[in-house]
Amino acid sequence: MTLASKTRNSNRNLHLGNVESWEKTDFGITGKTNHGFFTITVFEHDTIRVQANQEEAYFPNPYSVVAQPKHCGFSIEEFEELLVIKTKTIEVRIYLNPFHIKFYDRNGKLLNEDDASFSISWLGTEVTNYKKLQPNEKFIGLGEKTGNLNRAGNAYTNWNTDYFAYGIGDDPLYMSIPFYLGIHNQTAYGIFFDNTHKSVFNFGASNNRFMYFSAEDGEIDYYFFHDDGVDKIISAYTKLTGRMEMPPMWSLGFQQCRYSYYPESEVLNLAQTFREKDMPADVIYLDIHHMEKYKVFTFDNEKFTDPKAMIARLKEKGFKVVVIMDPGIKKEESYAPFNEGLEKDLFVKYPDGEIYEGQVWPGWCAFPDFTKEETRTWWGEKMKFYKDAGVDGYWTDMNEPASWGQHTPNLIDFHYEGELVSHRKARNVYGMQMAKAAKEGSELQAPNQRPFVLTRSGFSGIQRYAAAWTGDNVSSEEHMLAGVRLVNSLGLSGVSFSGYDIGGFAGEASKSLFARWMSIATFSPFYRAHSMINSCDSEPWSFGEEVEEISRNYMKLRYQMLPTLYSNFFKSTQSGLPIAKSLAIDYPFDAKVYEETYQNQYLFCESLLIAPIESTKEITKVYLPEGDWYYFFNDQKYSGNQIIYVDTPLSYLPVFAKAGSIIAMQSAISHTDAPHEEVLKLHIYKGKGSFTYLHYEDDGSSKDYQKAAFFKREITWDSDQQEIQFGAVEGNYQSAFKDIQLYLHGIDSDSVQMEDQQINGHQENIAFLGRLTEFDPLPDYSQPYYEVEDIHSFRIEHRSTAFKIKI
Repeated sequence: MTLASKTRNSNRNLHLGNVESWEKTDFGITGKTNHGFFTITVFEHDTIRVQANQEEAYFPNPYSVVAQPKHCGFSIEEFEELLVIKTKTIEVRIYLNPFHIKFYDRNGKLLNEDDASFSISWLGTEVTNYKKLQPNEKFIGLGEKTGNLNRAGNAYTNWNTDYFAYGIGDDPLYMSIPFYLGIHNQTAYGIFFDNTHKSVFNFGASNNRFMYFSAEDGEIDYYFFHDDGVDKIISAYTKLTGRMEMPPMWSLGFQQCRYSYYPESEVLNLAQTFREKDMPADVIYLDIHHMEKYKVFTFDNEKFTDPKAMIARLKEKGFKVVVIMDPGIKKEESYAPFNEGLEKDLFVKYPDGEIYEGQVWPGWCAFPDFTKEETRTWWGEKMKFYKDAGVDGYWTDMNEPASWGQHTPNLIDFHYEGELVSHRKARNVYGMQMAKAAKEGSELQAPNQRPFVLTRSGFSGIQRYAAAWTGDNVSSEEHMLAGVRLVNSLGLSGVSFSGYDIGGFAGEASKSLFARWMSIATFSPFYRAHSMINSCDSEPWSFGEEVEEISRNYMKLRYQMLPTLYSNFFKSTQSGLPIAKSLAIDYPFDAKVYEETYQNQYLFCESLLIAPIESTKEITKVYLPEGDWYYFFNDQKYSGNQIIYVDTPLSYLPVFAKAGSIIAMQSAISHTDAPHEEVLKLHIYKGKGSFTYLHYEDDGSSKDYQKAAFFKREITWDSDQQEIQFGAVEGNYQSAFKDIQLYLHGIDSDSVQMEDQQINGHQENIAFLGRLTEFDPLPDYSQPYYEVEDIHSFRIEHRSTAFKIKI
């Protein structure tokens, strides 16, 4: 074949072709077609890996997958034109002429299928897998993607991009997570396309025949997941790509940032104002103006004459400090990090060996190659500068990587753990590896302290290293709601710890917008206010007395809810499921949850239904899924499977407690290290069936919990039997709560009995403490408090032995 004919052929679709040979392996099969090679691996009973390449060798992404395939008892059946691989969960049918795959559940229901004519194909270097669209198929996930919850009919690009003031439908943004879920015919599946090149996911845009995922180069390497619930599919994905570790408790509190707070007197005044105004907060950020001429690992000696002393004073007030770290290293002969990077060969280079330079905040900069282990180690060593000053956390920004001009040359080289690849393959994992360097650097400087890293950029697996925020959003009602969808989508994609800039980074929030945003963000995993330079002040007290009062009430509610929030973070480390859950996880086949009017609603910590609403609306429609629901602020009960109208004055966000659930609270505190009243307040809602709340405590800061220094117990509420079962305690950590206060919602009882299983069924009465008449912590600023008349309250000793309470 001539060169000209090869070029012509590269412009037409080349299908993988017919299978010429195949053989069994320990974990599946491998084979050859007339246009390439394929391997199918049974990773787990619920996870199948599919690889295909024109070459016999594969070049997998070394960064995302942390699991190894397990022997799980699969079978292989051979037919004339068909191979069938069966696990206890999935049936994979591999058709030989031409090669294409269909996935079924073990009941024979079709889950997903290749388009037989195209299946896995190439157009030049671009590789694509075409999948037939199923009737009424919905697609969710893909991480940080704008737009609707259901992504059907749209296409998305994965290419990490610095996008200031992005629109609510713009794409791509800062982070790429090529994992989605398909939902149809009362079943669901997931696909993770593990290719780090620029990729496209087309869910039926501009055609009605197929969806596809493609990459500019590389190979097909995807994982197919199926189980009997969307939650289990997400858990399987995070088992493959890893789960977050327990964050420090302080990172769950309120965090205040601005581009930028300086000099040090302003920072100290900020901290003092939080305390004087009785507004709980835990973290203050130092943005790029803390540095000398924007150079990382420096302090500006004029703005911050004694940063160590300043940080020590902040700690006395109960504040932690997080500093920004940008990857650009200023090209300056007197700047030690630049000289060290040159000497140690740690920077990204052109193919001829010259250092690549791009312009960022400090001017012309070199960029550390974080795909090289030596670079990550060096970066962690440099972080000693901040640790010595008393810094607690690290904010990795501009790590797409960003540079002025926004067009990094594709030919530059990255180490990529020894493979040596171009920017085309390395860009999407650059920010993830910088976050990894920051996490490992924090652990290097303080081995037994939990690191906190916040990142703007990342790829699948980023949840192992950092929390995420949704970048440079805009002060608008639309952006506030888009941020909710972004966080919910990140949760669908394995990133549990995420949030948005409250009030909007670009622009200026109105009074009502800021107040509403503060209330919504109370129910976000990451709770931070942030605004840009040359804008009006946007601290919670900056918008007048009414907004200050509303903000204070919601901030206090956040801290009262810390027992529930912290326990759910622990559950997420075990399951990979999000803290802020799109309703599509628990109600995937309910068409209402995908409608534009209701798609922003989500479950927070499993038990609270949040219905975000613009600050301009005084009434809204809320969709309540199946089950019963209690309006959180006055206990009004509603039946599910209906749409209701709810008044939404500025101080009342629509929040509903799920019937049958348990919500754990504590007394209000000014920061997470402050002492509380040592009473665990369990709010128990009448419902049907049983609900189990997993209560979890540890010291909130060290890694001792990995050595069983925790307090963990299951508390089960059986609504039918009106019985609360306190399971035996696991771990060797002493609970911070001495008593338990029970608040009974919708449950008519004026006495209870407790059975201690350790003392032969001995019955003892518990004192009835009377009705609780001022439960509502969030008054309407212009109206009297609601009064909740029907809650009964009891107090018991918080013992470590198993016991049950009969109501």
